[in-house]
Amino acid sequence: MAKVLIVDDAKFMRMTLSNILKKANCEVVGEGENGKEAIELYQALKPDIVTLDITMPVMNGIEAIKTIKQIDPKAKVIMCSAMGQQKMVVEAIEAGAIDFIVKPFDESRVMEAIARALM
Repeated sequence: MAKVLIVDDAKFMRMTLSNILKKANCEVVGEGENGKEAIELYQALKPDIVTLDITMPVMNGIEAIKTIKQIDPKAKVIMCSAMGQQKMVVEAIEAGAIDFIVKPFDESRVMEAIARALM
């Protein structure tokens, strides 16, 4: 069972993603609201996968993924974002994201991204 850390500033989005991940037989080991929390929780929980929103307060997802990748170059991070943030997507992939899912979440797309991350 894959351990997943969900980081998104919107509680509703974390809840939605958490429900999809549980159906995909994943264990949600933690939730964070910003990039700073993402880094702290990553170090504390050592999840198999991190889902990271791009636009968040305190520290955004791009800054967070760069730091997480410095801590653990093998970290598996899936970026989440609203439509129309193509430039940010490219930045996220360059920073080391393994996949990208768009909000509102499509259940089959989320499961596909998780399966790809676990390969």
